Amino acid sequence: MKPRVVILAAGASSRLGEPKALARIGPRTALEHLLLAARVVDARPLVVVGAHAAEIRAALALEPCEFLTNDAWAAGRSSAVVLARSHCPERDLCISPVDVPLVRPEVFASLARAWTERGAPPWGWLAPRHAASGRHGHPIVVGRALAATLEGSSSLRELRSRARERFDVAVDDDAVLDDLDSAADLARLRSRFA
Repeated sequence: MKPRVVILAAGASSRLGEPKALARIGPRTALEHLLLAARVVDARPLVVVGAHAAEIRAALALEPCEFLTNDAWAAGRSSAVVLARSHCPERDLCISPVDVPLVRPEVFASLARAWTERGAPPWGWLAPRHAASGRHGHPIVVGRALAATLEGSSSLRELRSRARERFDVAVDDDAVLDDLDSAADLARLRSRFA
């Protein structure tokens, strides 16, 4: 079974000054870009919303996805992953932050293929490795048993350290290293997309 795609879009986006999920990059919002790319793995990705839940739900009401509202969004990204895990405890999770919005469908497909080829390890951790820099990026895939160890106060980095099997897939996509936090980041992504 392919991993369940979980898009993390619950934060306040205070540095950006507008909801990251709804920031326009070319013809689509950041969240629409991710949903479109992720559908090669999951026809109805799970979107975890929080600070701007009503606004995001309204803007994407016609998108084929499932929304979960994280009332504890201020506790950070891990609280959203804990909520997603409790929603689908028997599934491995492909965690995709909305901060990394321009990942191509090929990256999602490569991750799903590599995960399946490794036998979907319950304690596994898979990340894309940027071919040019060697750095790991997003999205990541986390095995169901490993995801079950995450607590709201933990970080994803701590979760990675508990993985019994860590592996990566080389990708040729600069977008796996993106970080949409500020107006300057948004301008850079818009110029790259154009």
